[in-house]
Amino acid sequence: MSKVDLYVKAATRDNTRRSYRSAIEHFEVSWGGFLPATSDCVARYLSDNASTLAVSTLRQRLAALSQWHIDQGMPDPTKAPLVKKVLRGIRAVHPAQQKQAKPFQLIQLEQLDAWLDEHISIAATEGNKTAVLKHTRDRALVLLGFWRGFRSDELSRVDIEHVHVIPGEGMTLYLPHNKTTDLGETYKAPALSRLCPVTAYQTWVSLSGLSSGPVFRGISRWGHINEQGLHPSSFIPLLRTLFKQANVPMPDSYSSHSLRRGFATWASANGWDLKTLMDYVGWKDVRSAMRYIDSPDPFLKNHINKDLNRPTSKAITST
Repeated sequence: MSKVDLYVKAATRDNTRRSYRSAIEHFEVSWGGFLPATSDCVARYLSDNASTLAVSTLRQRLAALSQWHIDQGMPDPTKAPLVKKVLRGIRAVHPAQQKQAKPFQLIQLEQLDAWLDEHISIAATEGNKTAVLKHTRDRALVLLGFWRGFRSDELSRVDIEHVHVIPGEGMTLYLPHNKTTDLGETYKAPALSRLCPVTAYQTWVSLSGLSSGPVFRGISRWGHINEQGLHPSSFIPLLRTLFKQANVPMPDSYSSHSLRRGFATWASANGWDLKTLMDYVGWKDVRSAMRYIDSPDPFLKNHINKDLNRPTSKAITST
């Protein structure tokens, strides 16, 4: 591979390449379209899938079709006025209510941590190396994910060589790129008196014997640790299985965003102002931050009752 090809490949994420290939396959194989496509063809493709695919999915399919035509040096049919108008119409006819992950609350984190602590001890007593490894990894994953407000893609990109621990103080984590840009970013997590992400991380790394590469990896039934890190898509089933084992109610209602949303809800309820929370988690947009925060009084009942129960001035009556 030439240097040019290497840099061209690096310009597009592996996940993006996979999703684009899947989108092209859906257009050609599942729907029966032909490439290169016309704007009329793309418009029909959108309308035929409008009732079954989310608008966000349709946008991703358009991006894949657009990139295919650009790569082939051909006119991009997705930019045609007809295609844009059809997409606007689909948004109007099929408005999508944004789904939000259920927040994983602090009380549930305490319940899960107690369960993990108990089962690590049981597995150690029984000499079950695989269970000890998995529970220790999961404890580090959940505590770091919660207190750092990380999504699954961020947890999957934490490398040991980019983590610096100051015992008793905290840890610094550097991620070479984030979800939207290639700019690296540094995050910090504190050492805590309990439910400590730093201690959990150190215990996992020491037990696993890992010295470089991804922190969180798959573990085989025989206790062998994979060389590759966990894929972001594997975090949801891993967390739901873990929550179910620990008897957390409604485990299937959580997603990989639940840890971030749980932390944001906890921080907001404990008096963190929005700017501090945004700076800590790494949000740039206020609207993105607000989607993660659950108010402790979601219906503003206490706020309204407080005003409602204030003594009112004596009404002036006319004679």
